[in-house]
Amino acid sequence: MPSIPPHGYSSIVDRLRTAGCVFAEDEAELLISEADGPARLAAMVERRIAGLPLEHVLGWAEFRGLRFAVAPGVFVPRRRTGFLVGRAAELARPGAVVVDLCCGSGALGAALAAELGRAELYAADIDPAAVRCARRNLAGVGGVACWGDLYDPLPGGLRGRVDVLLANAPYVPTGEIGLLPAEARLHEARVALDGGPDGLDVLRRVAGGAYDWLRPGGSLLFETGERQTAEALRIAAAGGLTARAARSAELGATVVTGTRPIGPARVPRPGGWGSGDGRGGR
Repeated sequence: MPSIPPHGYSSIVDRLRTAGCVFAEDEAELLISEADGPARLAAMVERRIAGLPLEHVLGWAEFRGLRFAVAPGVFVPRRRTGFLVGRAAELARPGAVVVDLCCGSGALGAALAAELGRAELYAADIDPAAVRCARRNLAGVGGVACWGDLYDPLPGGLRGRVDVLLANAPYVPTGEIGLLPAEARLHEARVALDGGPDGLDVLRRVAGGAYDWLRPGGSLLFETGERQTAEALRIAAAGGLTARAARSAELGATVVTGTRPIGPARVPRPGGWGSGDGRGGR
């Protein structure tokens, strides 16, 4: 940590606050603690003032009490998404087979594996930069990160074996991307944000394939917007899953859980699972 005189610290706080950083004091302390010298600190402050997400400047993000590497352009795990991991932890047991689709940095799967103590973990993303980042984060829990579109890169031997399928798929409607904070809109990959016209295109594809990958009794969990909940529940049910939703008012998070029933095979529903052209998404 570089030695910063009091007036230097105050100057950094003032510059961050002027740039719109709400928690300028906290951010200044983090930047100072991570810098290995005055030149590095100055560069980090300039990047933050220019609008880069704090996590991209630091090179890590805190999620569920753990630190995970994040790289420029890679989706930063949100605090609210901890609700999804918490719901998954209630369902899973140590040694569970876990798949993290649209994994971004891999923080969700890695955090769940850490909480379980032991898991057979696989993650996948269509963004090569995200996969490189996920491989760093999954190394500590023995996970495997694969590059490709949704289920395509997963080992075929996982079919019918997955206990928990996490999918933090993009769910922002295309027409609302411009309303996102600049940190997300300008510095995170669009493929990690854009969910199509109603925000649910990728989730339709995820739910459409989930039944075949889950074991009987296994569950798909994904985050969605509160006003999208009813349609998200219909999508999961159309995929042959028993669907339910949970809401955390404190975190502003909505999670849909779709469980593969234990019993006879499903009956296809017209226009339900399997929809989509197999392209795009994550």
